[in-house]
Amino acid sequence: MALLRVEKMSHEFGGLRAVNNYSLEIEKGQIRGLIGPNGAGKTTIFNLITGIYKPTEGEIYLEGKKITGLPPNQIASHGLGRTFQNMQLWRHMSVLEHVKMARYSRITYGLFGAFFGTAKRQREEEEIEEMAYSLLKMVGIAHLAGQIILNLPYGAQRRVEIARALATEPKVLFLDEPTAGMNPEELIQMMEIVRKVHKNLGLAIFLIEHRLKVVMELCEIIQTLNFGQVIAEGTPEEIQNDPKVIDAYLGKGTVI
Repeated sequence: MALLRVEKMSHEFGGLRAVNNYSLEIEKGQIRGLIGPNGAGKTTIFNLITGIYKPTEGEIYLEGKKITGLPPNQIASHGLGRTFQNMQLWRHMSVLEHVKMARYSRITYGLFGAFFGTAKRQREEEEIEEMAYSLLKMVGIAHLAGQIILNLPYGAQRRVEIARALATEPKVLFLDEPTAGMNPEELIQMMEIVRKVHKNLGLAIFLIEHRLKVVMELCEIIQTLNFGQVIAEGTPEEIQNDPKVIDAYLGKGTVI
């Protein structure tokens, strides 16, 4: 049984079909990619699976449990973590606070513990902080834990967002254009971070990228989307040589 399964999912915005009959299966530990021209519907698919939108048609299952139409917080608690193409960060919070905040949905000490500072609260808070530092170390920015997000360079902010997503303990990590806006050196560093997270945590990863170098080197299976519909799916080599992909994604006469 696939870890994440999407069956014939479609979605309409005011009569416009943005996603048409989309299906997906992600196995445990697999890295999958989703590519396509601007406006093809890639981020809409992420938003549908993670609960920001509710599909017009189709079903979504995580570990065999139906999660279609659940609100984003419930879907996250079931095991789907994500980043955003346009980063959703609190500009005046510290790096460490960002990661710890993502963890508070899992605290168990309750209101009593919060008001009276019980031993259980102290223990859980220490565990949360230790976990947050561990994730920041994994993405290479533990030394920036006390810095305010607003003061960080762009590439470091992207790493904070990944650490925050990991703090929810996802079974599948969705990365929406993790290298967007990065220079070549930052791009290579981000690819290494994705590899490290995958190796250390054994997560399944589903990523959207417009840079073919990233998907071709990281992903086992790649889907190509055009006008909300999958036009090709296969290994990086198969995708590189598929004429439909070349025509739709890069334009006729282009060689990948």
